[in-house]
Amino acid sequence: MYSFKNIQMRKLKRPLTTITVLVALALLVGACDDTLEIFQAYSFDLVTMPVQESLREGETAEIRCTLAREGEYKNAEFFIRMFQPDGEGELKMDNGTVFLPNDLSPLEKTEFRLYYTSHCSDQQTIDVYIQDNFGQVVQKTFSFQNKNANE
Repeated sequence: MYSFKNIQMRKLKRPLTTITVLVALALLVGACDDTLEIFQAYSFDLVTMPVQESLREGETAEIRCTLAREGEYKNAEFFIRMFQPDGEGELKMDNGTVFLPNDLSPLEKTEFRLYYTSHCSDQQTIDVYIQDNFGQVVQKTFSFQNKNANE
């Protein structure tokens, strides 16, 4: 025998069950996305071997560099620039390119060497910036103390 209360509970459960099923289906359909995510701008870093910390005037330090990329995108382009806030010297690429402060030059290899030649007897600092064509920039600072001729 059905009581009035049981009949009302059944009537109430049907719409709730239907609504719950419809909400679950809507969430399931909305969660599926057929679009393929394509990354173009992968993060990167400039990794270097240890660099000597003191130079005499006229002495050259070698900086061995590797561009460590998180992912590969064939249309990615990289550029290099330098700025020297302290001291006076010259920074060259292993292909002979001499960098002028703030001039942007294309970087065509992921492994390369930089050569810094001291032109003064003061402390020297150079900032090297690597930039990609998506606007990401990595900066590394190299400092050199003056090494006296007696040392």
